Amino acid sequence: MALVELRNVIKEYVSDGQKVRALDGVSLSVGPGELVALVGRSGCGKSTLLNLAGAMDFPTSGEVLIDARPTRSANDQELTQLRRDKIGFVFQSFQLLHTLSAVENVELPLLLATRSDARRTALDRLRAVGLDTLENRLPYQLSGGQMQRVAIARALVNSPKVLLADEPTGNLDTTTGNAILELLLRLTREQNTATIMATHSPEAAAIADVVITLRDGKVADVKRK
Repeated sequence: MALVELRNVIKEYVSDGQKVRALDGVSLSVGPGELVALVGRSGCGKSTLLNLAGAMDFPTSGEVLIDARPTRSANDQELTQLRRDKIGFVFQSFQLLHTLSAVENVELPLLLATRSDARRTALDRLRAVGLDTLENRLPYQLSGGQMQRVAIARALVNSPKVLLADEPTGNLDTTTGNAILELLLRLTREQNTATIMATHSPEAAAIADVVITLRDGKVADVKRK
C-alpha cells in the first residue's frame, strides 16, 4: 500500500494579483522502502510537492494521502500528530539548533512528544548514522556531512513512515554528498520508509528507484529502475 499518494493534484497561488499554478495535475505513489527523486529546474514544483507530501500545505484540488489519510480532511490536532509521528524532514541547510549538542538535536522531537526514552532512542539513531561517538559535539564542531547525518538521525528518530529530503546534498562536496546518498538509501530500506527527495544532483537521481521529472508543474517523465 502506498504511504504517500498524490491524486491529480493542482496547487495554485496568487502572486501580485496573478494566479500561478505551481502543480498541474500531478499524480504519484510511493510505497514502503521506496526512494523517489524529484528532478527539474528551479520553479518546476519540487518544493511545492514536498510541502504537500509533508502536510505543510494543501492542494487546491485533487487529493494528497499520507498513510491512506487525506490531509485536507484532517483537523489541526490531527495534522500536528501526523507531522510529528509519521513524517521526517531533511533540509539542505541542516536546520540544527546551534546551542544544542548532536544528541540533544536528535532527541528534541521526542522530548516535545514527552517520550520517556528520548535520550536512548536518540543515541540509537546517531549510532545508525555512524555518529555515536560524537553525540556531545555542538554543530559548529561538526563537518557539513556530519551535520547532515545528525539531521537525518533527527528526521528518523520517530520512526516515520515518510521521509522528505529537500536538496540533502546541496551544501556538500561530491564525496560527502555521495556518502549521504548511500546512507539515505540504506536507511530507506532498513526503516521501510517512503522517501521523496528533491534534487538537482545526477548522483542522487542515479540511486533512486523512481526518477520523476517535473516541468512547469507537470510530470514530464517517469523513469523506474
